[in-house]
Amino acid sequence: MISHLTRDYVNIEKYDNCISKAMNSEVYAYSWYLDIVTDKQWDVLVLGDYEVVMPLPWRKKYSIKYIYPPFWILQLGIFYQINGFSESEFIATLKRKFRFIELKMNTKNFLEFELEDFESKEYHLLDLNTDYNSLKTSFRSDRLKDLKKAVKNSLKEVWNDKPQKLVDLFKGNVGTRIPNLVAKDYQRLERLMNHCIDANMGEVVSVYDENGTLSGSAFILKHQKSITILCSSTDFQNRDNGANTFLIDRIIHKYYKAYESFYFGGSSIKSIARYFNSFGALPEKYYLFKYNNLPWPFRFLKR
Repeated sequence: MISHLTRDYVNIEKYDNCISKAMNSEVYAYSWYLDIVTDKQWDVLVLGDYEVVMPLPWRKKYSIKYIYPPFWILQLGIFYQINGFSESEFIATLKRKFRFIELKMNTKNFLEFELEDFESKEYHLLDLNTDYNSLKTSFRSDRLKDLKKAVKNSLKEVWNDKPQKLVDLFKGNVGTRIPNLVAKDYQRLERLMNHCIDANMGEVVSVYDENGTLSGSAFILKHQKSITILCSSTDFQNRDNGANTFLIDRIIHKYYKAYESFYFGGSSIKSIARYFNSFGALPEKYYLFKYNNLPWPFRFLKR
């Protein structure tokens, strides 16, 4: 039987143990991660004694509680330690509990049913199970040209840079193109980065030019055998020096021995997807669950 628990009634030890041991474990589903990015506003569907869980970030608008995809979470969905459970039962339970749902699932949720409620999306994954020189041979020619530009412009990598520098760079560049991204989201991002750094689960890497000006920066999440770029930005006023390619190349170079997979994140923008592919990354499918059964006056509820 599937139970619906609010955050206050979740057995955090059992819940986090399930996430840690899940066949499809993701760092975004841990209780501490959810607490930071949702201000502790999340519920969970639980099967049995926490063998299968489905975390549910929520907000309220006009007294209506609804499920939404928080910034800084790339994958959620159903996490499981056992096989043989019904994903459709979780989805049906969720629909009974909430009338508005927008939730990112994960790449191991197959969801071969009711596809009218699920929009296919892609992450981009680079397999690191080889040496650096072999990985570099998969780079497209324009990436190699960018690396030559980086050398010509005397770009330098700096590890363990300050999270605030990345936040400020992101806010003034990439963030200007993201609707609904507000001051509180940046505050959560900085808290999240500091927590992960303290727990040795994340690092900031930056690129500076020969004048000491910040050209690009990224935050790397480390979880089990994978690394992920959670957020990154370059300086849009100085984009022709190869900084973004150099940044990603340096991440690959540092981590390829210790990790098996490198997630670039996902994008519906074809040019960004092509850019990820140009490093040899391949797409992995996941689904965005979208469901709106609100009455007419609230039909167009937004985040």
